[in-house]
Amino acid sequence: MRWLALVLAGPGIWAGGFAGVYALHGTGCAVGWPDTALAVGIDAHTGALWAGWLATLGAGGLLLRALPRPEGPGWPPHLPRTGAWIGLAATAFTLSPVALASSC
Repeated sequence: MRWLALVLAGPGIWAGGFAGVYALHGTGCAVGWPDTALAVGIDAHTGALWAGWLATLGAGGLLLRALPRPEGPGWPPHLPRTGAWIGLAATAFTLSPVALASSC
């Protein structure tokens, strides 16, 4: 059971981040975050989306670092790391449009 949880951890991080960033997007549009300046050239909406995206990428990177490298016999020992890479790549690819080109 632990092995299955490790295999699904990367896609699970992506799924949580995906839902979270899209929730931030909808909430930000509904409450007017694009009209609130956070810093020069960055509004609160963009800042929140970037923070969510980068936090999800960071969580995926930490998972990848924490997983042991496959050693010895096992069934197949490389799958947890493969799942982590899949989750990290999916996060980078699927959330970049929301974080980089957001509009309400």
